[in-house]
Amino acid sequence: MVSTPTVARELAARGFRNLARWPRGVDTQLFRPRDKDFLKLSRPIAAYVGRLAIEKNVAAFLQMPWGGSKLVIGDGPERARLQAQHPHAHFAGFRFGEDLATHLAAADILVFPSRTDTFGLVNLEAMACGVPVAAYPVTGPIDVIDDGVTGALDTDLARAAQRALAIDPRACRAKALRSGWDASAHEFEGNLVECRPHPKALPRSSRALAEGVTG
Repeated sequence: MVSTPTVARELAARGFRNLARWPRGVDTQLFRPRDKDFLKLSRPIAAYVGRLAIEKNVAAFLQMPWGGSKLVIGDGPERARLQAQHPHAHFAGFRFGEDLATHLAAADILVFPSRTDTFGLVNLEAMACGVPVAAYPVTGPIDVIDDGVTGALDTDLARAAQRALAIDPRACRAKALRSGWDASAHEFEGNLVECRPHPKALPRSSRALAEGVTG
């Protein structure tokens, strides 16, 4: 089971044939639109949420031109270096649960600078909060973000961020509601039904297990 069409195509090109889609789910009750006044920072607020590690390319976010505030939510081995090099940014550290969702929902956009993630669940979490996403047009974002509808994809991250400011938050929330855990669970169950062989096609020992026979 693969999370996106892009990953499915990449695996098919390498010879894999038994592939099924299973998109990630998002908790739309925890991640929801909230009071923007929670953050007392100059607007617009561009946020990054995730691990502060080299592969996340956080420096691209911190270096891009931006007229408002930059908020970094998360921790990791790169934090000390990034914080020293970018004192203008606000580092909120590790956040969890309601605290995380409240911080994220108060941002105006989420910037997702990674070029190596295969999905990026935080993009769906931001959309569930009514926060548009700016990202590079690479694997992961191209399957999660509808360019011009729920965010902006561009090879220029700053240009994507500016475009994302014009996105309707209601469209972001609507996309996330179609990607909740219920939808993800139903698709997972459907995949199990598709791949389950008929009991008579199984060896006797396997057939007993499939039919719930023990002893």
